[in-house]
Amino acid sequence: MRIRPIAAWILFRRNLDSLRAYEIARLSRNITERSIEPVPTPALWAMRAEQSRGRRYPEPPHPYRSAYARDRDRIIHSRAFRRLEAKTQVFTTRYSDHFRNRLTHTLEVAQIARTVAAALRLNTDLAEALALVHDIGHPPFGHAGERKLDELMRAHGGCFNHNLHALRIVEQFEQRYLDFPGLNLTFEVREGIIKHSHDYSAAEVPQLAEYLLDLRPPLEAQLIDWVDEIAYNTADFDDALEAELLDLATFREEVLFFGELYAQVDSAHRGAREKLIFNEALKRVLDALATDLIESTQQRVLAAGGSSVESIRHAPIRLAGFSDAAASQNRDLKRFLFSHIYSHPAVAGDRDRSVKCLEELFIYYLGRKGSMPVTYEELAQMESRHVIVCDYIAGMTDQFLLRQHHEHFGDSGHGESATPH
Repeated sequence: MRIRPIAAWILFRRNLDSLRAYEIARLSRNITERSIEPVPTPALWAMRAEQSRGRRYPEPPHPYRSAYARDRDRIIHSRAFRRLEAKTQVFTTRYSDHFRNRLTHTLEVAQIARTVAAALRLNTDLAEALALVHDIGHPPFGHAGERKLDELMRAHGGCFNHNLHALRIVEQFEQRYLDFPGLNLTFEVREGIIKHSHDYSAAEVPQLAEYLLDLRPPLEAQLIDWVDEIAYNTADFDDALEAELLDLATFREEVLFFGELYAQVDSAHRGAREKLIFNEALKRVLDALATDLIESTQQRVLAAGGSSVESIRHAPIRLAGFSDAAASQNRDLKRFLFSHIYSHPAVAGDRDRSVKCLEELFIYYLGRKGSMPVTYEELAQMESRHVIVCDYIAGMTDQFLLRQHHEHFGDSGHGESATPH
């Protein structure tokens, strides 16, 4: 069978001079423009794999992958990472199949993290590994599910935090290897899992004392919370427009940062489709925030006299972050999302019904021995039952939890004071 050439190939074949001119121009740009990858000379304060504090269970080095590259790959191949595909970011698939889920959001965070880290001449493998693992401990139904699990656990003297749960996943729950439990990740990745967005004290969580709680994490970890915000503070608007829940005129009026960028694009592309103008303006928002994060972090490090990873660790405050102006713009974006999107009746209704199902399942499993799979029931013999129930539910995908709820409560359930079968 003869394969027909694509249109672009025909165009170049008929216009070889145009193709040569394009290649010459591209090569010329490569000579004059500095690529952010690969990083030829890491910054003095970049975390180097050879300086890692190592793994809990020592392993010989890989012949061609760094320790952090191996961590990244182990995270990608984990079951918990795959489950992110079936966990909601903001919008459920009843609106569209095109919305971000927790996995696609994670990939977008990883892309931004790697770009920012490379521009700052940091360790891109470490930054990428931390971005890929940063949401791995999320329970079903996003932050609403996390808040409900925390509320349920506090009634029993415990708590739930998705970062601390992520550490349990990579240390205990993932069982893939013969020589050790968990994923046996490097110290810096495990440290970054719990410290990328929050500082803890040893008095608050004595079980985590090994993670240098009195020191800051490396810059690669400090970046993650910021690039996470950049990712969802832009993507959630894109999904909201797709769901027809975003009033674009109100958005432009209330968030001046976006409104000004939209006006610039609209002026330069008169008559263009509104959705494409919106896309370009949102892209410029992302670019502006990422650029500010790079420049502001660099300035803070230099002003603090950064000279090594240890100087970053001993700094009195975290050094990664936005400038005051960009932080204000970012807050405006978040404020609009909370007031107009996350609280929208269509979104809140789905969320509240789902979280009610989570609560009812927790109570069901807690009060009925033998109601969970055998492995969890065995664990409940060795540890407090509410802890194992929490672990079981936190590992569920959204749809699996709803199926379990239907199995135990039937159609009458759906989070409305259901009575179990």
